[in-house]
Amino acid sequence: MAGGKKKTSSSPSRFYKTLSSLWQDKHLVLFKAEYTFLITTVLWFLEIGINIWVIQRVAYTEIDWKAYMDEVEGVINGTYDYTQLKGDTGPLVYPAGFVYIFTGLYYITDHGQNIRLAQYLFAVFYLITLLLVFRIYHRTKKVPPYVFFFICCASYRIHSIFVLRLFNDPVAMMLLFGAINLFLDGHWTLGSLEFSLAVSVKMNVLLFAPGLLFLLLCEFGLWKALPKLILCAVIQLLLGLPFLLVNPVGYASRAFDLGRQFLFKWTVNWRFLPEEVFLSRYFHLVLLLAHMTTLVLFALKRWKRPGNSIWSILKEPSERKERLKFYSNSAALAKTYSSSDKKDIIQLKKPLTQIIQTVLILFTSNFIGMCFGRSLHYQFYVWYFHTLPFLLWSGGVKKLAHLLRVLILGLIELSWNTYPSTTYSSLSLHVCHLIILLCLWINPTPALPSHRPENKDKSQ
Repeated sequence: MAGGKKKTSSSPSRFYKTLSSLWQDKHLVLFKAEYTFLITTVLWFLEIGINIWVIQRVAYTEIDWKAYMDEVEGVINGTYDYTQLKGDTGPLVYPAGFVYIFTGLYYITDHGQNIRLAQYLFAVFYLITLLLVFRIYHRTKKVPPYVFFFICCASYRIHSIFVLRLFNDPVAMMLLFGAINLFLDGHWTLGSLEFSLAVSVKMNVLLFAPGLLFLLLCEFGLWKALPKLILCAVIQLLLGLPFLLVNPVGYASRAFDLGRQFLFKWTVNWRFLPEEVFLSRYFHLVLLLAHMTTLVLFALKRWKRPGNSIWSILKEPSERKERLKFYSNSAALAKTYSSSDKKDIIQLKKPLTQIIQTVLILFTSNFIGMCFGRSLHYQFYVWYFHTLPFLLWSGGVKKLAHLLRVLILGLIELSWNTYPSTTYSSLSLHVCHLIILLCLWINPTPALPSHRPENKDKSQ
């Protein structure tokens, strides 16, 4: 009995202690990463109301939804030749996963006629995406909670892309963030499967692929990473099989057209260039070369473990030589990271470091692709919007004040909300990108350890 009383009295005391701590730290709730879960929970429920308000009060704008429905209707009617599938805005240029998902939406929304229902479905996609993003931020503990107000409430463009325009980009990114969560949980096989599903909706997800390849090699070495890479390819083949059997060249050239030409009138990032330069193949080659060079430099100088050859990641982790000790003491780790909650870092030093570096490599890989994109259209903002706070607060410039980081987020938001884009809006976007890229280059975050036997692929 005495023992029972002691147990029941300890629970309330723990609860009151938590409340007391929260009251004492009330002025720091928006700045301490340990309150990420609390703030994001409040914001997520607030977003339910915001999305309902936007759907009910702001006019829907038809851009690609009808074209999507026409394209999948062609498949439903028995056309499996990709070169014959088209909508109002042009030919079908997305992989097969897009066709299956939007065929489902076609039937659910009464052949695409029930726009309001489609908007609410995309509001659900938005809320799921936020949950996945918030979970990543909660686990990394890199960003102060007040920044999430900007992610949720300060971006009209993102809400528009989801619930007012009904683009396929949000669906691809929802699947991508689901895959990243699986990677963080150690489910590399399931994560690779979902990553491939995201690619099958829209090809922009491939911008994350260089970072994912590097992580798979670090985790497993070449031979054990191969099954996961093969799985990604097999998923694409299985999804595209009905179309590949009819016209394989047509499917491959349309669904994965890397050389597709973009219209100058829609560009957000290259408005300051003459149109003939924007359309030039030589300009495209320069951008591709810059993209590849930057990725290689980051892989060699920032992602790779110091003191090890880049070829060492091809070996199995157990066969690699350990040349760098993985933070033998907690104080060294707490000093390295500029997080607001060093106590949690000390307690979770190894897992937290792995999580941060995994997210950093994936987000940086995608961001580099955005910096050197041939053309960014307004719906492409969702490709990297939710990753920007993490990238800004992961930069190596310790003196980069919170206000300056928020200012950069604001300028990027302004650039994407300027329609039509102007010389100044596209230039300011490039300046912000350059600042973030330079900060990431001088990032002091340590590289992944080469051998982590305790972090096996849980999905096997």
